[in-house]
Amino acid sequence: MHAVGIVAAAGSGLRLGADRPKALVPLAGRPLVCWAVDTLRDAGVGDVVVTVPAAELGAFATVLPMDVRLVVGGATRTASVRAALTAAGDRPDAVLVHDAARPLTPPDVVGRVLAALAAGARAVVPVLPVVDTTVTVDDEGHLTGTLARETLRRVQTPQGFSRAALADAYALLPADAELTDDAAVVRTAGIAVATVAGDERAAKVTVPHDLAVAELQVAR
Repeated sequence: MHAVGIVAAAGSGLRLGADRPKALVPLAGRPLVCWAVDTLRDAGVGDVVVTVPAAELGAFATVLPMDVRLVVGGATRTASVRAALTAAGDRPDAVLVHDAARPLTPPDVVGRVLAALAAGARAVVPVLPVVDTTVTVDDEGHLTGTLARETLRRVQTPQGFSRAALADAYALLPADAELTDDAAVVRTAGIAVATVAGDERAAKVTVPHDLAVAELQVAR
C-alpha cells in the first residue's frame, strides 16, 4: 500500500504568541513541522506534502528536506488539505493527514492507522478516551447537563483514508465549507470512520503551556 502523508502547516501562531507560523516555532531547536514530518517518515510514509502559507514558502523550504513537496495552503484547514490532496495526485492508495502542531506523535500511532487501512477501513482516526467529567452550558455559562463519557473520544492525527474515499468526499464538499478535521469531511459523504488507539504524547501544541510541556517531554 502506497501512502502519502499530508502535513497541515499553514496555520498562524497567534494563540501560541509566536511571531511566525505555528509550524515554524521551534521545539528543542527544531521547527514543529520537522518533528511532524519525521513522525510520518519513521513510520514508513516517505511521500510527504506540507501545506504552508504563501509568504513563508522560502522559510519552510529552508528547514525541510528537499524531497518534501510544499503546497500553498488556503484560508482554512479544509482548503489547505484540499490543495494538498490535489497535489498528491491519484497514485497513492492511502492518504494520511497529520497536524504539524502534534510534533511528538509516536510512529506507532501512524502504524496503527496504516494497519487499519490495510485491513479494509476507508477512514480511520486515532482517539483517546475522555476522562474528565464533561458538561454542557447555556449562553450564560450555567451548567445544563452532563455527557456520558463512555461514548466520548478525543480525536488526534494522523487521520487515514483511502485516497478515493477522501477525494470523493472533497469533491462533494462545497468549496467554502470549513470543517474541523478530515473525518468530518468524509462523514458528510456518508463514509464510516473507524478508530484506533491514540497516544497522550500526540497532544496538540496550541498555547504556550502546550509548548512548555512538549519541551519537558523532549528533555526527558
